[in-house]
Amino acid sequence: MHDPIDFTGKRVVVIGGSSGIGNGIAQGFRARGAAVIVTGTRPDAGDYLEAEDSDFTGLTYVHLNVTDRAAADALAAEIGPVDVLVQSQGIVRYKRQEFAREGWDAVVDVNLNSVMDCARAFHAGLAERGGTMSVVSSVAAFKSTMGTPAYAASKAGAASLVKSLGEAWARDGIRVNGIAPGLVPTKLTAVTTDHPERLEATLRAIPMRRVGTPEDMAGAALFLASSLSAYMTGQTLVVDGGLTLS
Repeated sequence: MHDPIDFTGKRVVVIGGSSGIGNGIAQGFRARGAAVIVTGTRPDAGDYLEAEDSDFTGLTYVHLNVTDRAAADALAAEIGPVDVLVQSQGIVRYKRQEFAREGWDAVVDVNLNSVMDCARAFHAGLAERGGTMSVVSSVAAFKSTMGTPAYAASKAGAASLVKSLGEAWARDGIRVNGIAPGLVPTKLTAVTTDHPERLEATLRAIPMRRVGTPEDMAGAALFLASSLSAYMTGQTLVVDGGLTLS
């Protein structure tokens, strides 16, 4: 029988796949046979190995600065058509920096503007191969995050973009869906996960009583890129252990 999550022979690009959730998703596809390219902001993969818990086994790394509005077009032209595009780029600015114009603009530029830039750049290639795009947003898209308004607004925008592109690009044979993770230990969530009292308080609010993992998000990404979700588009899966249920 055909394995629906066998991606042998498929080409996958994970924007922001150099660390955190994106890296876990990239390794999920790699483990199931795909040829996977990951992007990051540092000059080469070795820079991540020294500073973060990243795994580049079997992956191809390329540098991409998503704040360069022309960079995604150049990358897509270099790579050519792909079967799966996963967008997992993201930043946050704590200590009320997002209330200032500079902080707001920086976060929206990465978390929302670059998502459309990359989608636009890879559209033709995805259409050629009947591909899928998945956008990693956050449960912050659906609730208040009092100290980080740009983060929440940009993630809400990304989830909304999934709906619009899911409808607009269905005619092109491209399925567009999203993943909204709950609490997953990454550099963006260290403000919570690296502080035992904050972490314990959050765990009490999660019905499954554990944080998520990059592997949990990889499972959702594999599902959304596979034939198992062949009749889904424009949807964002909430993968949060039940955090947002109440």
